[in-house]
Amino acid sequence: MASHYEAPIRRPLIIGEKSYHDISVDIARPVEGRANKQWWIVFSIALTAFLWGIGCIIYTISTGIGTWGLNKTIGWAWDITNFVWWIGIGHAGTLISAVLLIFRQKWRMGINRSAEAMTIFSVLQAGLFPIIHMGRPWLAYWVMPIPNQFGSLWVNFNSPLIWDVFAISTYLSVSIVFWWTGLLPDFAMIRDRAVKPFQKKIYSLLSFGWSGRAKDWQRFEEVSLVLAGLATPLVLSVHTIVSYDFATSIVPGWHTTIFPPYFVAGAVFSGFAMVNTLLIIMRKVCNLEDYITVQHIELMNIVIMITGSIVGVAYMTELFIAWYSGVEYEQYAFLNRATGPYAWAYWIMMTCNVFSPQFMWFKKLRTSIMFSFFISIVVNVGMWFERFVIIVTSIHRDYLPSSWTMFSPTFVDTGIFIGTIGFFFVLFLLYARTFPVIAQSEVKTILKSSGERYKKIREAGQSLVGTGSDVRTSNSARDNSKNLKK
Repeated sequence: MASHYEAPIRRPLIIGEKSYHDISVDIARPVEGRANKQWWIVFSIALTAFLWGIGCIIYTISTGIGTWGLNKTIGWAWDITNFVWWIGIGHAGTLISAVLLIFRQKWRMGINRSAEAMTIFSVLQAGLFPIIHMGRPWLAYWVMPIPNQFGSLWVNFNSPLIWDVFAISTYLSVSIVFWWTGLLPDFAMIRDRAVKPFQKKIYSLLSFGWSGRAKDWQRFEEVSLVLAGLATPLVLSVHTIVSYDFATSIVPGWHTTIFPPYFVAGAVFSGFAMVNTLLIIMRKVCNLEDYITVQHIELMNIVIMITGSIVGVAYMTELFIAWYSGVEYEQYAFLNRATGPYAWAYWIMMTCNVFSPQFMWFKKLRTSIMFSFFISIVVNVGMWFERFVIIVTSIHRDYLPSSWTMFSPTFVDTGIFIGTIGFFFVLFLLYARTFPVIAQSEVKTILKSSGERYKKIREAGQSLVGTGSDVRTSNSARDNSKNLKK
């Protein structure tokens, strides 16, 4: 095992004198215990927002798309903005889980489970918008490539909508399988600890008969690596396909080849910011400060800083290409963004996405929990405005000045967006109460190399002989040994 030990200079990823049993108790506590007052307050707010969104969706479907603020010039606005924004948020989960697993990064283990859950919930929100935008959502199954009873009516593969259907469905299915596979040992742990027969039955069904044999673990490792290998290209391909919705058009401001890498970088950027937002709240509410440490927050801040810088370079590249092209329509599209009626949105985007992440160069700021939380919200606001700027400002003034117009959202636009945010938090809060929020089986694998107590023992030159309940590695075991000596 000597090759698996971390260098002493590395800070521990698990703080406190934790044994294997302590980890199980800490991670099972939110599932087994009662929800606290803060959880109920946040859940009530999220549920209210969700119900408001449901009401707005029903009103839209029953009345028609005319309830939105769209007009003859702006046919895409908040709906597609929100769609692209939610898809982007979902990218961090796959990146943290799959890419960092392949590169054997240990710091992912405390945060990957919640990031994967976030991916699934955000993709579900994204999928709502194209379905509603169809106008007749009861015919949504027409976009699926399935044999049908309509004779010669087959899927229109030239439609960008179809590309999104394939991208989202593939991404969602792989993400769910990846997430569920990782949950199997944790479900088995909750099953074995359950006291109530009904709870035991439910978790035994969810764990798919996991027994913890060597064969189970072997298959678990193999499947995890295979799924990680499948999911890694998806990180790049899904948002690339979403960017093609714009890049394949001839609209000035959309027709640019930099969109695919630029959208991917932006997606990772906004995704990591959302992971930070959720984990900073969760580590406090669920008392998981020992597992989601300041180091985890700092490393995610570094990723936010790097991807924010890449996004900034992409913005500059866009402006350069528009100038270098010599096409007056292209040049005007970008001039209008920066100085036109929507200039306020453009400069909010630039401030939030390019300038704010640069504070993370300073170690004191990127290790500050409150500042990290603030920046994570600022980044997600900026990324929403980026999508808004790309979509609305490019089409509100097109080739014909006679058709120039402005877009202003109605209460329905706003309500559906707030409803999806509420739905996302309802799902996430229910997940935190029913599923283990940290992959306890994975965290246990790094305890002896990255646990604070074990690092101290190793630095003192002592042997690591014993189990997780070793007298030196568990407070409870130490107390018991003292009592026996008495």
